[in-house]
Amino acid sequence: MAEDRQDRRYPQNLQGVLQLAVEAGSAAEGPAPVEPMSEERKTWLREALSELCKGQMDEVEQMKQCLAVLQRVETSESQGDREGEEERDGEDEDEREEAFDLLSELCENLDNARDLMILGGLELCVSQYLCHAHSGLRWHAAQLIASCAQNMPQVQVHLLSIGTLPKLLQLIDSDPNSTVRVKALYAVSCLVREQEAGLRAFLSQDGFSVLMRGIQSENEKLRTKSAFLLLNLLTSHPEQKDVVVSMGMVQQLVSVLRTPHSPFHEHVLGALCCLVEDCPQGLKDCRNPVLGLEELLKQRASELQGKEESQEELDFCERLRATCFCGQQSDDNEMDR
Repeated sequence: MAEDRQDRRYPQNLQGVLQLAVEAGSAAEGPAPVEPMSEERKTWLREALSELCKGQMDEVEQMKQCLAVLQRVETSESQGDREGEEERDGEDEDEREEAFDLLSELCENLDNARDLMILGGLELCVSQYLCHAHSGLRWHAAQLIASCAQNMPQVQVHLLSIGTLPKLLQLIDSDPNSTVRVKALYAVSCLVREQEAGLRAFLSQDGFSVLMRGIQSENEKLRTKSAFLLLNLLTSHPEQKDVVVSMGMVQQLVSVLRTPHSPFHEHVLGALCCLVEDCPQGLKDCRNPVLGLEELLKQRASELQGKEESQEELDFCERLRATCFCGQQSDDNEMDR
């Protein structure tokens, strides 16, 4: 028995500690253990949990240090010679971006994201950095917001309450830097997907129009992510179809399909499929001969045949074609009667 205890290997990381706790809990629910936990094992467990708590505190201290960097008053151009100021500004920007990078990494842990909110880091991010003169700091701020908001309802509600969404939508629409626009869209996605309050705020800010303009932009990443978010929202919130159709979305999406072919057209076709299913006006819009959608779908299906990487797009294409145009004559006769 002594040899068994000597050979026992204790967990070396958090996952191992949690597994040990689960096993201990399971044993407590079942028959009494044959052998009580040894003093050695109890001591190790206490030390492991102490280290875990200490590690969490260390991360909070790291976040405080990062916030101190971000809160530092920026150097005024009136101090010193202009060339020296520009050099210092560059160094200062690099240091702030490094602070943002570390915060984003730390806030992948949901506890840290909540702690950053409590420390006031999100207010700082929204009030000073989403509108910062340096594009690198703007997109780092948007990225941090996304990291904190993802899968964290408490943080999402807080960000919505301090007016984050309108600022992000403005960045998507008009920021001159393409990376800022893409990161802002990512942050919007983290605020509105699976978040009813976020969706309501998104609708009140005409968010679907922002997505449509993103789909029509020249930035490939922005087009792709905008189309994907549109498809996701229509799939998870079918009650919004009528609103979207009333904006002329069908006509605009079909016009996008007429641009040179791109992989993001898969999401555009998927969105059109959503807009014609259980949505009479969407179906009617797609069937409008002026759009020429039936011929466009035939041509696109022919081009995609045999291309394994385009199978999902082809499936959407055939599904849309079947819904809109197969049996259209009989549908029209029913309506006439």
